[in-house]
Amino acid sequence: MLSEDDAYNSDYITQWLLETDSLEDFLQALADAALKLSRTEGVGVTLERNGRPLTVVSAGPAAPKLDEKQYGQDDGPCLQALRTGREVAVPDMLGESRWGEYPGYAVSCGIRSSLSLPIAAHTHTAGALNLYAGPPGAFARSDLAALRALASQATGGIALAQRISEAQEFAEQMRTAMQSRSVIDQAIGVTMGRNRCTAEEAFAVLRSASQRRNIKLRDLCTELITRLTGRPPTAPGPRPRT
Repeated sequence: MLSEDDAYNSDYITQWLLETDSLEDFLQALADAALKLSRTEGVGVTLERNGRPLTVVSAGPAAPKLDEKQYGQDDGPCLQALRTGREVAVPDMLGESRWGEYPGYAVSCGIRSSLSLPIAAHTHTAGALNLYAGPPGAFARSDLAALRALASQATGGIALAQRISEAQEFAEQMRTAMQSRSVIDQAIGVTMGRNRCTAEEAFAVLRSASQRRNIKLRDLCTELITRLTGRPPTAPGPRPRT
C-alpha cells in the first residue's frame, strides 16, 4: 500500500503503475491510500467512459452507493468536479441546497461531508477522486496536500497508461501493415513470373483486378497466394542476423 510520503513521490508512483497488472490495480492502490490518509468512510474513483461516469475502484463501504445516486440523477459534487475540473467540497450535507435529492440521500447514508478532486480534467477520460465522511467538516482536518497529490498521480497514471495503450495500438497497426506488405510483395512476384513483367506492371495488374472485383488489394493477394500454394500466406518472421 502507498504511504503518505509516497503520495508526493512521482517516481514511486510511476514505478508502481509499471509494476501493477493494470490501471485498475494502480487506481485501487491510490483509493486505498486516500482512505488511509483521510480516515473517512469511503473513497471512490470515477472515470468517464464513452460519455458515461463509472466508479472504477472504491475503498470503504460508502462510495459506490453515493456515486451511483449522483449518476442516476446526473448531478452531484462528484460529477461537478469531473465536468468543471475544480475541487468540490461539501462541509455539511444538511446545509447543502445544490444537487436536488442527493444531499438528503447522503445524510440518510450517514455521510455529512465530502470532497471531490478532479482527475485528468478536460480530457476524454476525465474523472474525480471522491471522499465521503460521516461527520460534518471532516476535511478541515485532513491533509489536503497529500490528497491532492494522489489525485495528481492518478492523472499522471492515466496519461501514462494511455500512452502505453497508444504505443501498443501503433505497434499492432505496424504489424498488420507489414503483413499486408509481405502478402502483396509475394503476389507481385507471382504475377511477374506469370506475365513476365516488371514489379510496377505486376502491381498495376493486381490493383486493377482489386478494383474490378471490388475487394481489398491485400485480400486479393491473399486469395492468389492461397490458390497457388494451397495454404494462406504466413506472416513475415524476424530477419536472420548477418
